[in-house]
Parts: sequence; structure tokens; C-alpha cells
Amino acid sequence: MKGIGIDLGTKNVLIYIKGKGIVLNEPSVVAIDTNTKKVLAVGNEASEMVGRTPGKVKIVMPMKDGVIDDFEMTEVMLNKFIKKAVGKTLLNKKKIVICCPTNITGIEKNAIKEMAERTGAKKVYVEEEVKVAAYGAGIDITKPSGSMVIDIGGGTTDIAILCLGGIASSSSIRIAGNKFDEDIINYVKEKHKLLIGEKTAEDIKIKIGTVVKPRKKGEMEVKGRDLTTGLPKTVNVTSSEIEEALRDNVKKIIKEVKKVLESSLPELSADIVEKGIILTGGGSLIEGFTEILKENLNVPVFQADSPLENVVNGTGVLLENIKLLEM
Repeated sequence: MKGIGIDLGTKNVLIYIKGKGIVLNEPSVVAIDTNTKKVLAVGNEASEMVGRTPGKVKIVMPMKDGVIDDFEMTEVMLNKFIKKAVGKTLLNKKKIVICCPTNITGIEKNAIKEMAERTGAKKVYVEEEVKVAAYGAGIDITKPSGSMVIDIGGGTTDIAILCLGGIASSSSIRIAGNKFDEDIINYVKEKHKLLIGEKTAEDIKIKIGTVVKPRKKGEMEVKGRDLTTGLPKTVNVTSSEIEEALRDNVKKIIKEVKKVLESSLPELSADIVEKGIILTGGGSLIEGFTEILKENLNVPVFQADSPLENVVNGTGVLLENIKLLEM
């Protein structure tokens, strides 16, 4: 094992090992005993406990809005994931590429680097997610030609124009998958007087979610707690309702993309008009995202082939071409 790549996401952590590919993909969740402070579970096992834990078990999601909210729990989680991914192999003298949002501060970046170094790595590179996602999507950003990537993740939407191996202009806003889940929870609460959890909201988003007026009626039976009676209740939620729930935050993403385009150099803008925009990240899988962006930006928009894995696959590209990391 010569190096590992880590996509430390708000919703999921993915780990790539050079020569093996993606070896781990688990939720960014930790379960702890509130009495003893002992970590009971991480990842898949902890995720299964969400919304179903007894009083003494607390569920912690250490990543929030694309950045580390709880460094101690993030380090515990990362250590357990790395041990699970590499087995008994020590990380000593190995390289780690770990990804972060474009708007992260220098202090936060150093904290991530130090945390990764404590796992035993010889060298740690902290790279912007949107740049790494571009490599993972097969875009050669080292050339003197502009490329644009929109990465809609769990906590943030990262937008960047890339050229000559770097970021020419960018923005990162805390509107993405998690915020869409909140929108659905709030909408169902107000419209149907039904209280649902995060897992149910995400399920709705995946199954019938759309950001454009649906061409065919999608409908889903949703179970939750009636806010009036306090008793269990079932209602039907439609795709049209989900489009309405997500509309305001989708507009904010489009507005931010326009700002980045407007701030770019004319030559780079011309490149983007010619080549189009690449859309990646799990949040981009909601139906209609490429369509609504095309309509509002007047630029071709293409969905990346593996939007959920572009960032971690990009770490693999960098580990195979260390010169790209040194640029």
C-alpha cells in the first residue's frame, strides 16, 4: 500500500487505496454511550441506530455543512475507518490525500492535516473537493483551458472554474443534500402536519425528488407522527410537492453559480460555453438538476459518470500522479 485517498464527506466517508480502488464507503456517523463516553459504533452500524437509540446512546454526526463540527469524534471515526480499510497494515511512511470544501479556512485545513498525520501518515495532502472531483470525472484541468465543476455534496455545493491545475474562481455554499432533507421535513410538517425523520426525508428525496416540474406524477406513502394527535399517521407525498419544497434553495444554488460565471475571465467563460459544466456529487442525482441548470445558465451541463465517487476516485488519480499534488 503506497497511499490512500479519503473523501471526508458530511454524509459519507469514502477511502481509496492505491492499487485496490475504493475499499470503504460508510456514513459519517458515530454512536457513543453518554454515561461512559465510549464509542459504541461508527459508520453503517451507527447509522442503523439513527432515530432508534435509547436515552444513554447519542448519535453524533461530526461533519456539518462540509466542515468538521466535532474534531474529537471525527478523529475517532477516521481512525476506525482507516483501520477497517487497511487492516493491520501500518500507515507509517504512506501518503494520504484528504479532501475539503473550497471555502475552508487555513486554520481548519491545518487541523485536518494534523488529524490525518496522527494516524501515522508520512505525508498528508489536503486538497479542495471540487478540484479532486474534476480529476475523478476525467477532466484534465492542467491545460490552459477553463473547466467548470459543480459538486453538490451532503453539506456544501462547491462551484469552481479550474485552469492550469488550480482554481481560477470559486464559491462554496452550505446548501446541498442535508439542506434538501431539511426542506422536505419542514414542508411535510407544514403541509401535512406530519413529523418525519431525516432518514425518511432522504428516502423521499431519492425516490420521488425532483427540482423541475415533474412530467409524470410521482407519489410515495410516508409514515410519521401526527402533530395534532401525537399518533402514528400515513400520508401520500407527491413529486410536485417535493419540487415546491426544494425550489428556494435550488434557486440559491443557481444564483451562486451565476456569480462564479460572472466573475470569470472572458477567455475562461468562452471555454465553458464550448465545453459545458460538469455536475457531480450525490445531491446532483435529484431528478432535473442538469435540466434546470441548462435553462438558467444557457450553458451545456453534463452529469458526471460516477457522481457519488468522483471525489474519492480523484484522490486515486492524484496518488498515481504525485506531480499533480506538487503543482
